[in-house]
Amino acid sequence: MDLFGVPLIGLNAENGKKLILTVVLVLAALLLRRIATLAISFFLQRHHERAAFWSHQAASLTIAVLLILSILSVWFDDPARLTTAAGLITAGLAFALQKVITSIAGYLVILRGRTFSVGDRITMGGVRGDVIALGFIQTTIMEMGEPPDVQSAEPAVWVRSRQFTGRIVTVTNDKIFDEPIYNYTRDFPFIWEEIRIPIGYRADRAKAEQILLAAAERHAATQARLGAEALAQMHARYFVRSAEVDPVVFIRLTDNWIELTLRFLADALSVRRLKDAISREILAEFEASGIDIASSTFEIVGLPPVTLVRGASDGMKT
Repeated sequence: MDLFGVPLIGLNAENGKKLILTVVLVLAALLLRRIATLAISFFLQRHHERAAFWSHQAASLTIAVLLILSILSVWFDDPARLTTAAGLITAGLAFALQKVITSIAGYLVILRGRTFSVGDRITMGGVRGDVIALGFIQTTIMEMGEPPDVQSAEPAVWVRSRQFTGRIVTVTNDKIFDEPIYNYTRDFPFIWEEIRIPIGYRADRAKAEQILLAAAERHAATQARLGAEALAQMHARYFVRSAEVDPVVFIRLTDNWIELTLRFLADALSVRRLKDAISREILAEFEASGIDIASSTFEIVGLPPVTLVRGASDGMKT
């Protein structure tokens, strides 16, 4: 084909037809994906969010594979040419798009290995939060705050609790090959939490322990029961040692006080509310029982004798 008398290499009537057919295939794939998305949202989105998510992923993958195969069949009708072209294209893409290819591979690993799913609470790429979207390249996370003991960790988070900050963070899927992924809700949606309370050596330790256990059992009893059921299911799938799900109190002696540590099972999605309810009840019961919470204070146990003498002319002297 000539343009103003200049021959254009590789552009002829056959290639023009292939180009038009390629554009038609791409538009058809986009239309088909749109139709599939609307159909899945209509039938599943309202009551089965996870089923809708996985249906979206399956539809996207299927349409993408069909589109790639269709385009290859249009442009490479000769198997020998297809093999050569595929080798060159693969080598070029592997060199130029390493991160992208690794992210796509990570996406496949996430789906196949059930690393996490939409709605799971995870820590990935230094970001903790709930997964709200999963794509071929990136995972989108609704960020949460950090507890005080890790507040100084990067990146800086101003919310001193495990609740949403309002920031939407995208993390590339290739992170699953470089660092561990912490999942708080997969298979076992509970975590063990602790509340540490110091009391003086002269305080009623038995009464204090009784108050802690009663508060935990009152607010965490249901979660302990559900946790035991979930733990039994994990035993059937994984080699997991038996763990105690009922509240328990541990005692540690320090130079200044006795540290009581209340350990209990909590739903990973409502830890702060549970700890708040338990802490309020403990404070009220401690006040009613006359038990003081110890703090870093200093007690003066003795002073040297001091004599005050009032002088006749120069005022008071010591």
